[in-house]
Amino acid sequence: MRSRVWGGTAAVVLGGLLAAGCGGGEKDRTDESAGKAVSGGYPVSVTDCMGAETTFSSAPKKIVTSNASSLELLLRLGAGDEVIGTGFPPGKGTLPDDLDARAQKVKVLSDTVIPKEKLLGSGADLYIDTFAKVNMGGGMGDAPTEEEFKAAGIRHIHLKSTACAATSKSALTDLSAVEADITSLGAVTGTSTKAKELVAGMKEKTDTVQQAVGGTAQSARPTYFFFDYDTGTKQPTVVCNRQVANAVITLAGARNVFADCDGDYKQVGWEDVIAKNPDWIQLGVRNRGSEAANDKAFDEAEQWLKSNVATKGLKAVKEGHFLRIGSEQTTIAGVENADTVEAIAKTLYPGKVG
Repeated sequence: MRSRVWGGTAAVVLGGLLAAGCGGGEKDRTDESAGKAVSGGYPVSVTDCMGAETTFSSAPKKIVTSNASSLELLLRLGAGDEVIGTGFPPGKGTLPDDLDARAQKVKVLSDTVIPKEKLLGSGADLYIDTFAKVNMGGGMGDAPTEEEFKAAGIRHIHLKSTACAATSKSALTDLSAVEADITSLGAVTGTSTKAKELVAGMKEKTDTVQQAVGGTAQSARPTYFFFDYDTGTKQPTVVCNRQVANAVITLAGARNVFADCDGDYKQVGWEDVIAKNPDWIQLGVRNRGSEAANDKAFDEAEQWLKSNVATKGLKAVKEGHFLRIGSEQTTIAGVENADTVEAIAKTLYPGKVG
């Protein structure tokens, strides 16, 4: 979806973002305290999964992120200096390039969900939430109410591509929701120029893949199973059609074998996987922090499939059709989703995708 202009007010409408530059709003200024170029206009309003608006008259200065996903996006946007704390921190070596060193400097408020009192007392003026409200009561901790956030002076916004996925009314088959999140964060933090650059880079990669394999008939597309090894092997957890991974798999020219389940994740039995008998299996392993550790984890996942009575007869296993691509860049919203689309397509369509 592209920006649209009505009269004298420019409004960008993307995944619930309403960024309006009116009258004396700031344009392409420099934030000297953060040492970065700041673009866009204020006030900026963003919506949550239910459509409730949160408005910003200026860029936030003290941000807390719920996990590594939103932290990484802020680092890529150039707003990392404003992050004062995070939950679910990225392990050392798990983020690419120079992002890792910068991420390790961010204060860890919790290794998992940030406790309610610690979050409310953090001094933040913005909390970026990657979790759905429905999950917070089911093992994801005791979440503050909107009234409590307001009393603490903390504005609360969501990464909607993840937080709203389970209740989405339609399947995710492209990365527009992820791109909208990046655009929203760019508008909120005054880094719209960088956000546009990141989104353009993602589109370039996915458009190239689509030009090569997008016309492939559904019946001719290979079937694909994302094996989430780290969630346990006793009962597999699969990605359904509202999960970001479904969009990644679809854009790459494959068919998610569990695209028939509505929602983001679902636990199934191995008999269900056997019934699907996928052509390809992605070994979904979380980043261990080093190439050697990752290779070991991929080896373990592959060996489990080859040795388990229930899975060793699968077509993909017998033919050695495995993809060693990490979980994070497949199932967590981010810039690297586009890289994963490209990586999958290169494996499934050798010669077609350069």
